[in-house]
Amino acid sequence: MLEILKNSNKTVGLKQSIKAVEALKAKQVFIAEDADERVVARIKELCIKNNIPIVYVDTMKQLGKACNIDVGAAVACLL
Repeated sequence: MLEILKNSNKTVGLKQSIKAVEALKAKQVFIAEDADERVVARIKELCIKNNIPIVYVDTMKQLGKACNIDVGAAVACLL
């Protein structure tokens, strides 16, 4: 499932992903399970409100690697 992030149009990071969800440009949101709940709570609410599917990833490190970045990522979304 994470392979789809490597070569697709995406946003990485909480702020960019929130903007995409609010603008209804996000098709799917990936959230790391080890991300702080206070950090990801708002985007979870927005996804539920806007019927955008959420995929949970085990770790921030895995999500960052899937997005081709050298650091962990709490959130990423497909556009």
